[in-house]
Amino acid sequence: MSTRLETLDPETTTGKSKELFDAVNKKLGFIPNLIKVFGNSPATLQTYLSLGELTASGNFSNKFREQLALAIAEENTCNYCLSAHTAIGKMNGLSEGEIENNRKGEASDEKIKAGLQFAQSVTKNKGNVTSEELKAVKDAGYNDGDVLEIVLNVVANTLTNYVNHIAETEIDFPKVEAGKYAVNA
Repeated sequence: MSTRLETLDPETTTGKSKELFDAVNKKLGFIPNLIKVFGNSPATLQTYLSLGELTASGNFSNKFREQLALAIAEENTCNYCLSAHTAIGKMNGLSEGEIENNRKGEASDEKIKAGLQFAQSVTKNKGNVTSEELKAVKDAGYNDGDVLEIVLNVVANTLTNYVNHIAETEIDFPKVEAGKYAVNA
């Protein structure tokens, strides 16, 4: 594969990375290319997997976490993550129209819309949101804990977005491109 960081071969990888690859393969039935890149640093791969477990243990549904991932990946222009979360979002019940809207920070449900827009602002402004933005997300029904969980989701997704930018990870999902909202997969 032609990435800027090595994409490890799960068949020849050893040690902690191999152990983590096996766990991912057992859970997903395959090892995505992003995981193969993360494997270069077992500590980073373990952190990524732990962040996934932590976000999953929070207050938000899988569906909403996918909606957040789509909004954040669009804001960070990460085609790998847009592709992956479009596929995963569909598995979690998102329609093509919802996926397209979520990428734009839009949703028919006002609370979801407020959460997506807040996540995009946190991403775009590196956490420097205005008092008005914080008030808007709270007025939509999010409490302080929820605000922190949105930030946790931003951090977890930004990690993958940045690694994919640096590595130029080969996309192994039906391809979706930032800024192009027609979903064709």
